[in-house]
Amino acid sequence: MRSKDQKIFNLISHTVMILVTVMAVLPFVLVFLSSVTEENTLVLNGYSFFPEKFSLYAYEYIVMKGKKIFRAYAVTLFVTVVGTSINVMISAMLAYPLSLKDLPGKRIFTFYVVFTLLFNGGLVPTYLMYTSAFNVKNTIFALIVPNLLMHTMNVLLMRTYYSTSIPAELFEASEIDGASQFKIFGSIILPLGKPIAVTMALFSGLSYWNDWTNGLYYLTGYDGEKLYSIQNFLNKVVTDIQYLNSSQVGSNSDILAKLPTVSVRMAIAFVAMIPILVLFPFLQKYFSKGIAMGAVKG
Repeated sequence: MRSKDQKIFNLISHTVMILVTVMAVLPFVLVFLSSVTEENTLVLNGYSFFPEKFSLYAYEYIVMKGKKIFRAYAVTLFVTVVGTSINVMISAMLAYPLSLKDLPGKRIFTFYVVFTLLFNGGLVPTYLMYTSAFNVKNTIFALIVPNLLMHTMNVLLMRTYYSTSIPAELFEASEIDGASQFKIFGSIILPLGKPIAVTMALFSGLSYWNDWTNGLYYLTGYDGEKLYSIQNFLNKVVTDIQYLNSSQVGSNSDILAKLPTVSVRMAIAFVAMIPILVLFPFLQKYFSKGIAMGAVKG
């Protein structure tokens, strides 16, 4: 039987969690309702959870006139899948040797990894390096390579998980059987490290999906616009509207009429959220387990 104090605690904790959940869900609901609100109503009354008039014009616009939008979604999906795969694999390959107790020079390598977490070369040197040395400007690699290829925190979390959650006896038994380090990595580390790998994939995937700064820095001109991700596309739409609404060109109503309306922008933003909202419930159990074992035990 539960005591009175336990019942009161459960009631308060459940109430708090319900309120937190509602506050987390409401912004998504508001974005969706704004996307199906009639444009004039949205302009006059602003955003509302109870719109007076509904309209599906925004989604019709995406389907009928959304060639650039669909291309931006395709670029975002490609960059997210490829970048996340490379990110997780490289992080795992670096985290595994750092988790070994008898690794020669382990402290030096660990210091090097942690140092990059605290310091970087700065924006200007990084820009010059990627544009001059690696020539990623106006290429698809501009959205994959800079700043997002490997996260130091991912490496540290994976290292902690490997060293605390996978029994050392498995490594010793494999070495006695003559397994190489590559064999151990592929047959033991990757299968048993699925929770932390999925967690890091979720972190990396969110970074790639939401990234717009790399496109802003490294994609310019017509060639660059063809490689815009959905976040860069939305940013360009907002920037164009702000410019055309300025005092210099605000009178040009013909140009303004051709730009996506507020409801269309909300629809694009909502559709951009759907893949993450759909995937997260299926990955949540791995996410929670990976964070708990990769951080708390360390």
